[in-house]
Amino acid sequence: MAIYERPAELLQRLIRFDTTNPPGNEGPCIRYARDLLAEAGIESTLLGLTDERPNLIARLKGRGDSPPLLLYGHVDVVTTAGQQWTHPPFAGEIVDGYLWGRGTIDMKGGVTMFLSAFLRAHAEGADLPGDVILVLLADEENEGVYGAKYLAEQHPGLFEGVRYALGEFGGFPMGLAGQTFYPIMVSEKQCCWLKATVHGPGGHASMPIHGGAMAKLAGMLRRLDRRLPVHVTPPARVMIEAMADHLPFPKGLALRGLLIPPLTNPILDALGEEGRLLDALLHNTVSPTVLRGGNKTNVIPSEVTVEIDGRILPGFGPDDLFREMRAALGSLADDVTFDVSSFDPGPGEIDMALFDTLADILHTADPAGIPIPYMLAGVTDGRIFAQIGIQTYGFTPMKLPPDFSFTELIHAADERIPVEAVGWGADRVYEALLRF
Repeated sequence: MAIYERPAELLQRLIRFDTTNPPGNEGPCIRYARDLLAEAGIESTLLGLTDERPNLIARLKGRGDSPPLLLYGHVDVVTTAGQQWTHPPFAGEIVDGYLWGRGTIDMKGGVTMFLSAFLRAHAEGADLPGDVILVLLADEENEGVYGAKYLAEQHPGLFEGVRYALGEFGGFPMGLAGQTFYPIMVSEKQCCWLKATVHGPGGHASMPIHGGAMAKLAGMLRRLDRRLPVHVTPPARVMIEAMADHLPFPKGLALRGLLIPPLTNPILDALGEEGRLLDALLHNTVSPTVLRGGNKTNVIPSEVTVEIDGRILPGFGPDDLFREMRAALGSLADDVTFDVSSFDPGPGEIDMALFDTLADILHTADPAGIPIPYMLAGVTDGRIFAQIGIQTYGFTPMKLPPDFSFTELIHAADERIPVEAVGWGADRVYEALLRF
């Protein structure tokens, strides 16, 4: 039996490559995938800034009736440092019907689906509407410098004619008000990393300074520990309206109320945990993550810094986020300077041309589920490919048990995926290759 017919085993093998980023070290994993393709008779190319961190590109020829379709996924994973795992994160063990390990969800599971479907299409001589391009990437979990950015900026010709891509995340069940939805990602927020520097008088610690930089920092963190203003962007509107259309009265009406800014926050509060995902899609957000201040116990520092993970809605930019943060800080803003550490503009206007096809694939496989457009609160390499005119659909389908909340396991301890979900997703991706 070919490896594409054993997707869970393929995922196990990928998990066993420790591709924690940093440093990444994606090379052995990428070369393993290259060797699998070569054994099947498929040529591929490795391109990268360094030999240690290459990217793989392979292509299957189609009829030419459709533009090429891009399948892309990353093989690097985030750290497991400081986490307590029930099973070793790089062993790829199967226990109680689940495959455990770092990357099972984000996103070696998705890579397995794409690689399996690609190999299957070649083995079965599939009549593809257009060429299919498989790209396995390094460095998504940092900034994509060694991965998607490198390819898009240095080798854009590889993607000539490509309009649509399948990537992460989407096609997983999400419960709301008793209904099961299958979100398909069509847009995403923008990542804006900031550094805020808080200024104040310094001096000898034996002579306390009240209202100094440390106290101002505490005040700043308290004031940012609340929602920023509501914004109903087109991607959020499309998503929420699609969900509301499939909920009975009065639940559907209440969900539509999220689109009326004065009602948004009260309704989110009433939804509780069910509204957590939607909350991030209706606000720009800031999460303080790293604090630095002082270097000696008996010296009061005159400035302290906090690194902030900002996530900006489509259509907004860093200046908009700064204005909202300064408004939240009030008079404290006079003592704070903000600097952008990193910002990548996100995708622009949504192209929904492929959505109905993907939605039909999911609905046929699970008639109880309702596919909907989805805006991701995080960011993916989709933002990079958008800059060269490619619309990404998050499509790594998984049929999951009702009590399994996989979003809580992304980047967390005990990341795992039901064994059957891997093959189910590979089958759905294969259908997409035949129908795009």
